Amino acid sequence: MHDATGSSSPRGRRIDRSLAIRRFLTEFAASPNQDLLEDMLVTVCRLAADGASRGDLKILNTALRELRYALKVFAPYAEVPKVSMFGSARTPETHPQYLEAKKFAELIQRQGWMVITGAGDGIMRAGHHGATRESSFGVAISLPFEQKTNTIIADDPKLINFKYFFTRKLMFVKEAKAIVLFPGGFGTQDEGFEAITLVQTLKTTPTPIVMCEQPGGTYWQHWRAYVTAELLGNRMIDATDMHLFYVTDHAEDAVAEVLRFYRRYHSSRFVGDLMVFRLNRPLADATLAELAASFGDILDGGTYEQRSGPLEEEEGAYPDRPRLVFAFNRRSAGRLRLLINAINEAP
Repeated sequence: MHDATGSSSPRGRRIDRSLAIRRFLTEFAASPNQDLLEDMLVTVCRLAADGASRGDLKILNTALRELRYALKVFAPYAEVPKVSMFGSARTPETHPQYLEAKKFAELIQRQGWMVITGAGDGIMRAGHHGATRESSFGVAISLPFEQKTNTIIADDPKLINFKYFFTRKLMFVKEAKAIVLFPGGFGTQDEGFEAITLVQTLKTTPTPIVMCEQPGGTYWQHWRAYVTAELLGNRMIDATDMHLFYVTDHAEDAVAEVLRFYRRYHSSRFVGDLMVFRLNRPLADATLAELAASFGDILDGGTYEQRSGPLEEEEGAYPDRPRLVFAFNRRSAGRLRLLINAINEAP
């Protein structure tokens, strides 16, 4: 019989396993984030203990490999702003929608942005066409039909191939500071609604979502009419949720909407119960008072406080950015978007 920490007891076996994992990582995968890597290996051990099927393990293995490689490809461009573009793979190069998408990509690239889009033809090719190969990422999906790599992004080191939609969609949202959708089929509708849902439910940070099409087009007008009549009209969404997206039929307006979002607002994160906005420029005292008066309804106590640098829990991120700190009630993403608009429009 062993004592309480002996390897024959469940607790002893857990200690032995943790020590073995720690030693393995120290020798073969030393990292400043070793605690997280340890957790991942513990999860792998638990999958074995659970008796996970080979099919389930294949899904997890493929997803992890896809995400690891995608993160590696995007890493060198972490500080470059990027926009994810969605739209139909069937749009011909001569179609006005293609030309408008190409124009948008060209205009946003001139502002120092890169474009992330699928690697197929249609609107995806238009994004690469306008942004140029050098400023484009191709995020391809393996399909039994229709999807083939366009000639602009083919063989580029920034081309990533995915088996699963969910890993591909994660990268589209994670790496983008803006999302712009042009007319498309079921996939475009899925990507648009998912992006809005993630912002509405605070599962991602506030992000400008723009629906753009050719001048005089009706695709997004009809879509907005449906959302207004059926979703808003039947109280399935709040009126303020209509501010989570912007509809236009001009590429110039789409670019202006994206840039306007980041006029003063830079980024945000939760720190415990607090929402922290990082700003490009500080706010005047009078503006703080106006925000407290106009947006007190989304506070869960306290008021809006401005700080000159990061909170301790932010681990030094963006040390030169002033902060707007407040206790957000986590209920109204639409009102939060209006708060960002007010911050950006403040003198």
